[in-house]
Amino acid sequence: MLQLNPQTASRNLKIARRFEERDKKTAGFAASQSVPVYEAELWTSRQRQASSIHEISYRACFKPQLPAYFIERLTQEGDLVYDPFSGRGTTAIEAALHGRNVAANDVNPLSSILTWPRLEMPSIADIDARLRTLKFAARPRSGLDLSMFFHPDTEYEILGLREHLYRRLMSGEEDAVDRWIRMVATNRLTGHSPGFFSVYTLPPNQAVAPEDQLRINARLKQEPEYRDIRALILKKSLQLQGRLTAADRWRLRAAALNACLLLNEAAATPEIATGSVQLTVTSPPFLDVVQYARDNWLRCWFNGLDAEAVNARITMSRTLEEWSRAMAAVLRELYRATQPGGWLAFEVGEVRRGEVKLEETVVPLGIEAGFDCSAILINAQRFTKTANIWGVKNNRLGTNSNRIVVFRKPGF
Repeated sequence: MLQLNPQTASRNLKIARRFEERDKKTAGFAASQSVPVYEAELWTSRQRQASSIHEISYRACFKPQLPAYFIERLTQEGDLVYDPFSGRGTTAIEAALHGRNVAANDVNPLSSILTWPRLEMPSIADIDARLRTLKFAARPRSGLDLSMFFHPDTEYEILGLREHLYRRLMSGEEDAVDRWIRMVATNRLTGHSPGFFSVYTLPPNQAVAPEDQLRINARLKQEPEYRDIRALILKKSLQLQGRLTAADRWRLRAAALNACLLLNEAAATPEIATGSVQLTVTSPPFLDVVQYARDNWLRCWFNGLDAEAVNARITMSRTLEEWSRAMAAVLRELYRATQPGGWLAFEVGEVRRGEVKLEETVVPLGIEAGFDCSAILINAQRFTKTANIWGVKNNRLGTNSNRIVVFRKPGF
């Protein structure tokens, strides 16, 4: 059983043990390892139930309710919360909202681009003022044919903004407002509503290839319409900050003062002090299910990044054996960074049509690294709207449930 700290013991896990037919294999495995399994709807599957500041799209991200569940139960204010596969920064932002110190790491530079500005939190007034000063006199060239995504005037504005942000960065003048505008523009490049810069395309956490977009346009008989990128950036900024309280803003900015955001391999993070982390909440890449270079090529282009070079650094294992070796190294590094008595919530998934349950690999690897395995938690729920858009059926490509292996470092 999980042993909660005294401050949160009264808020016990409140989850019932329940084994379904599809989880008999997990139950049998867990019993062989003397690890309890708990299955219930531990947090809501409904959309937009967390803070508005989380509403930045990113491929294969988990809901803020997942890290919140563990942050609330296993940490206190001032504790360090860490995510070595940070993605869009969900764990970091949620930890900051709870008054915790923040550390995050991801080899994909897009992670920092999407995370850091939401900690710095410039005011809407400053964002609006900066957007009003933007002037794009010359028509820069992109080197790409983007006409299938954007109206010519919209493309002109995107190229102008890209050049403006590049100049600010190279001159050393880039500030929190520039970084915020970059983040929002990166998030608004392509999507499926008039709130994005592009014509209708796939959901906003990837950009299809140009030839695929041409087919979408032909099928829907659509042409890109003009979108005012200044207005859309301001609108999204208002949405992101709209439900934040004064206390939320203060906590985010306070966390930014000491936040540690890294671009390392997850198995090599010497900047994270030994024994400093009270809780890690993370979700590593699940084998080769997600193709990050293909999904993020347009976002990388906008930010001057080489998508293929970024993808080459991401843990994309074709076999379970390769993935196991990579995770073993990560778990050893997490053991080093975790303080005695600290916790690790390691979210894995059902892949390969549900035939591979990664918790069966992670449990012995974590124990070998030195952790005690406290439980396997299964947050069972129906697929969300987003998953249905992707056309993912139960256990076909992704996950039907959040499956979290909970480890604790011996001590105290």
